[in-house]
Amino acid sequence: MRRALFSSAGVETAGFSAVLMLTLVLAFLLLMAPHAMAETAGNAPAIQVPNPSTDLWREVRQRDGVTSGRSQIAGVESGTLINPYGETWRNFRMKQLIPYSGYLLAGMLLLLILFFLVRGKIRVKAGISNKKLFRYTLYERMIHWFIASVFLFLALTGLILLFGRSLLLPWIGSEVFSLLASASKEGHNLFGPVFAVALLLVFIRFVRRNIYQKGDLTWLLKGGGIIGKGHVPSNFFNMGEKSMFWLLVLVGAVIVGSGLILVFPVFGQARITMELSHVSHALTTLLMILVIMGHIYIGSVGMEGALDGMTTGYCDLNWAREHHAEWATLCEQEGKVITDVEVSRLRGDGDTQQHAATSAQETG
Repeated sequence: MRRALFSSAGVETAGFSAVLMLTLVLAFLLLMAPHAMAETAGNAPAIQVPNPSTDLWREVRQRDGVTSGRSQIAGVESGTLINPYGETWRNFRMKQLIPYSGYLLAGMLLLLILFFLVRGKIRVKAGISNKKLFRYTLYERMIHWFIASVFLFLALTGLILLFGRSLLLPWIGSEVFSLLASASKEGHNLFGPVFAVALLLVFIRFVRRNIYQKGDLTWLLKGGGIIGKGHVPSNFFNMGEKSMFWLLVLVGAVIVGSGLILVFPVFGQARITMELSHVSHALTTLLMILVIMGHIYIGSVGMEGALDGMTTGYCDLNWAREHHAEWATLCEQEGKVITDVEVSRLRGDGDTQQHAATSAQETG
């Protein structure tokens, strides 16, 4: 019995020792396995695992001048990885468009100031009379000030976006400028389509009076009376006003078209199309701003009596004789001359009666 117990204990001890030895061996193998695998991997030749992004990034980095490739994104330019004209557009905007636009605007302002100092205000030579001619209806004045207000707002916000970083940022700081620039961008985008509506209304209303006629070229050659002596006769609109109308319509159409492409880039426009639209939008708007600066100068301080028609609906008879002689003569022959007293009475009787009276006098 006692021998059996010792025999059983010996077996258990031997079994425990074997298990312990096996565990130590396994632990040693597990500890040595990474080192052995690393040495094997270092000695074994490298296995090239294909990476689907390798060719894509090689094309993105423009190796060998490649700018197109494959993309999982669907779109008009999904295969164009890099726009080769992007840097050209950016350099033009920063190095040519912004500085030269500033020079032109400043030059136009200085030219108008110089012209005023030399020429002074163009007075009505016969003096302001007490007689008037009806010139613009209430509706015509409304759409004029409507398009003027929208254009001035768009011009101001556009100039902030164009020159703000270089002119305003150093003065007002980054926080205020970021708020102003963001508001200008949103306002510009919002009221851009409104300008298209205003332009259409102006075109429909005034196109018939702005058809070129005999004698318009003579007015242009004499500079509206600046060159030579005596008045240059013209009809309801002279050559300068007609040219400005067609400039507004044609250049305005380019401004509207390019602006809509920039505001709604969801109709399949490529990046090069957006860049060209930006350039044409900026250049045509700059041209229009320069012309409008001259227009504002004439209406405000440049010419006596020029603004009356668009503020009251009536113009002075002597002013009309000197600047629109053919139209003034026709109005006098048709008995459309009224006195200041009659104008005051018509304008003081209420909008309804005024509109009825002025509409009856409208000359087309």
